[in-house]
Amino acid sequence: MATIEECRSALDRLAQNLAGADETLRSAAMLDRSLSCHVTDLDVTFVGHLREGRLKEVRTVPGVPEQRAEIGLEMTGDDLLALVDGRLPFARAWASGRVKLRAGLIDVLRLRSIL
Repeated sequence: MATIEECRSALDRLAQNLAGADETLRSAAMLDRSLSCHVTDLDVTFVGHLREGRLKEVRTVPGVPEQRAEIGLEMTGDDLLALVDGRLPFARAWASGRVKLRAGLIDVLRLRSIL
């Protein structure tokens, strides 16, 4: 089971990947949306903001925050690590229910290319 520190590190790597991505990929991430990632097996949520192609202001909160983010992800810590490391394709994880995504259709289409 992944730890909170490993999950935070995975999100930091995702943020670095977005910041260092080529222009095509970064333009897909040019959303300006609040973002949350609830790690179910640890019962913590990482909340932040996806802005200017970067993941910013990430913090950890216990449980599920009352205020919902515009883009919400939910998965286990191990699945978060596998997604960020490229061992788990997002489409397969989403289709199988291992990853839950709550977002508008346009956001889903844009996120598909960066996750």
